[in-house]
Amino acid sequence: MKPPKVVFDTNIFISAILFGGNPLRCLEMSWEGKIIVVTSKAILLELAEKMNKKFDWEEEEVRNLIEGITKFAGIVEPEEPEEKEVAQEAKADFIVSGDKRHILPLNKFEGTKIISAADFIKQFTRGSI
Repeated sequence: MKPPKVVFDTNIFISAILFGGNPLRCLEMSWEGKIIVVTSKAILLELAEKMNKKFDWEEEEVRNLIEGITKFAGIVEPEEPEEKEVAQEAKADFIVSGDKRHILPLNKFEGTKIISAADFIKQFTRGSI
């Protein structure tokens, strides 16, 4: 069975990098070849801006982070930069999000399931993904 395609929102990348936990476990799953991560230049730009401005990362640290992500993530460029459109363009199976206010309540978008990192890991571990 082919690994599922997954789009991470910026919150997942930030949480994985700074705090670990389930978001980091999701990234580790991609490094292990269990999932295929797809992102966009817009998501990476937002991540770079937040790491630089909100968390005071140096430009070189941010550049290394983005380069590291592009080594394991596919890049698509939809007309609209939001995660939903990235998922649609990539034909992703999941959007893994930490946005409880705007993204997670949608549950689904155009056939792509929207799920938290904890629920994604739970379902993957059970074999229901």
